[in-house]
Amino acid sequence: MIVAGLGFSSTATAGSLRAAFERASVGQDIDALATVADKEGHAALAEFAYATALPLHFVAPADLAGQRTLTCSNRSRATYGTGSVAEASALAAAGQGARLTSPRHISDDRLATCAVAIGGQT
Repeated sequence: MIVAGLGFSSTATAGSLRAAFERASVGQDIDALATVADKEGHAALAEFAYATALPLHFVAPADLAGQRTLTCSNRSRATYGTGSVAEASALAAAGQGARLTSPRHISDDRLATCAVAIGGQT
């Protein structure tokens, strides 16, 4: 499974999410979206997920803290105990043995990030 993880500000728009997603997912067939569970109900996220027609997985904040990320945002580290919500969400949702195929990419408005992970091959 290939998962695009999303991290974003409360002021992010569907366009912000789309811009980060398009940068991170180039050349990859994405199977699902993922983000931290406390973002559930965010209007822009719902709009973006609907537009992509991809399933959306919500990851418990505690499941983000143990994920090793390639990039580090001080805000993500302070709030969720991980360097990147996008990277950690993608890794957690992709499952055991997942690895990043694209580190986080940031939208032009700097309100959203996206990273892609592929699940471990068994």
